[in-house]
Amino acid sequence: MSESFRRAFLAPTLIRIAAVSLCSFGFVACTPEAGQYDTTQQSREQAISNKPLTDITPADSAAQSATSPLVSPAPTPAEPLALLSKRETTGTTSRAADSLAPLRPAAEPLDRERYAALETNPVQRVSEAPVSTFSIDVDTGAYTNIRRILREGRLPPTDAVRIEEMINYFRYDYPVPSSRRTPFQVTTELGPSPWNPNTRLLLVGLQGYRADTAELPPANLVFLLDVSGSMRAPDKLPLLQSALRLLTAQLRPQDRVSIVVYAGASGLVLEPTSRRDAILSALNQLSAGGSTNGGAGIQLAYQVAEQAFIPNGINRVLLATDGDFNVGTVNFETLKDMVAAKRKSGIALSTLGFGRGNYNDQLMEQLADVGNGNYAYIDSLQEARKTLVEELGSTLLTIAKDVKIQLEFNPALVEEYRLIGYENRILQREDFNNDSVDAGEIGAGHSVTALYEIALRGSGGSWNDPLRYQPATTAVEPAGKAQELAFLRLRYKMPDSDRSDLLEYPVTQTMLQTSLDTTSQRFRFASAVAAFGQYLRGGRYLNGMELEAVRSLAANARGDDDNGYRSELLQLIDLAADLSASAAPPQITN
Repeated sequence: MSESFRRAFLAPTLIRIAAVSLCSFGFVACTPEAGQYDTTQQSREQAISNKPLTDITPADSAAQSATSPLVSPAPTPAEPLALLSKRETTGTTSRAADSLAPLRPAAEPLDRERYAALETNPVQRVSEAPVSTFSIDVDTGAYTNIRRILREGRLPPTDAVRIEEMINYFRYDYPVPSSRRTPFQVTTELGPSPWNPNTRLLLVGLQGYRADTAELPPANLVFLLDVSGSMRAPDKLPLLQSALRLLTAQLRPQDRVSIVVYAGASGLVLEPTSRRDAILSALNQLSAGGSTNGGAGIQLAYQVAEQAFIPNGINRVLLATDGDFNVGTVNFETLKDMVAAKRKSGIALSTLGFGRGNYNDQLMEQLADVGNGNYAYIDSLQEARKTLVEELGSTLLTIAKDVKIQLEFNPALVEEYRLIGYENRILQREDFNNDSVDAGEIGAGHSVTALYEIALRGSGGSWNDPLRYQPATTAVEPAGKAQELAFLRLRYKMPDSDRSDLLEYPVTQTMLQTSLDTTSQRFRFASAVAAFGQYLRGGRYLNGMELEAVRSLAANARGDDDNGYRSELLQLIDLAADLSASAAPPQITN
């Protein structure tokens, strides 16, 4: 590490850390700004930003320069607090359930959070639109963000609820691929809808092959960290530091980490290194202050990643922020274009969201989408462990890219259908065969679940009246296809290929289960999560199904729950029921 870097960044930082220590013990007078990283002095950071990167190597000297006896690890932030429901959650022994505590009011204004507008997918008549095409989505950020909002004592905004991210938060124990030549295994199941006796649910599940940490290729990771003033809260920078300490503990000797920070300007805090002590020391010295120039940080992070690129390895930028960009490049579409252009270099961008009050969910989700990455929202250290320890392979290693799903429904047997969730992943029919159209990635061990609600011909489940002048529909020929309700097609690319492969599967009438009780546990639990998500979005198609019935369905399909994530869902349903009841107008009786 250069002498100019130590003078420009580390020395002022250590002075401020010392000031905080002195004021904490009463030796000097404290000021509100004590200990904050001085991001207003942009000339210092600009010197760092302008540092040539051609000589970047995993130098051990970085560790010596970054280490200081004045720095101690930041305290682990408290778990988010939540409302303990009056109902019991039988059998809950998990960390997830144990972490719940009484509700406390939010400490920040809550009207600056940003969510992309979502229109619920409409019902489609098969005679008019027989084909449905969409991109997969492995993000889970919406679920954990909803959890945080419910624990704060509020029902989430409708646009914060992306049902597919709620469903895909959970594992469903799908069969795993027998060979890595095909990166995922496909499962389909057809059964009754729990909220409408006249319709059916079609489940499509994908399970990626699993890889232990030891099997992962060498990793070149760039931590791109927001240290602006908006990150001061305990659930922001302090939680971010604790989360990345967990990830650092999982690194192997062949993995390298760089750290780029941004506030009013951006700077390289740690050159690529495999030394854990250097990484931890650099993380420990971060503090928050100043404005947020996220665009400059993204550019520098990609530059660092390109210089340290590992052929045939994992090359990924991890952007950790609240998404509140307010200086530099702040235009949403410009930022997306910047990231989309960089994905062609073989470097993915994943996002880790933190905080509340000014949280920009729309930016975090869509930057990950165009960056060939995934999006997680970290509301607790437990969630950080799930994302960065338990599911590290899924988070870092892409096993298939541009994965698209297409269903063609048979008009002789299916009258109408609707896709539940995936509203911002819909593709045009012609996009399915167009390899230049971007779609979602699937990581090692990831599972993806999609649900269609369908109305069979003559079932009485159609949402629309039949057309007066529509010609009669005959069965498909040849006769063997007459039993097909639908035909499933999937396209995907291997990580090192630009040409897609095609998988095809028929969905036949013989798959249909006549009773919900005979369907699989995964089918019933996924249906319960879908029902909960639909309820939070207004319940337009739920046919009056109440949360008590949703909870019962989820509880009976909970199954093995070692980590307690499914038990936690029951508590969130209870919270939503309590909040819905308190928000409802009082009943007037005579």
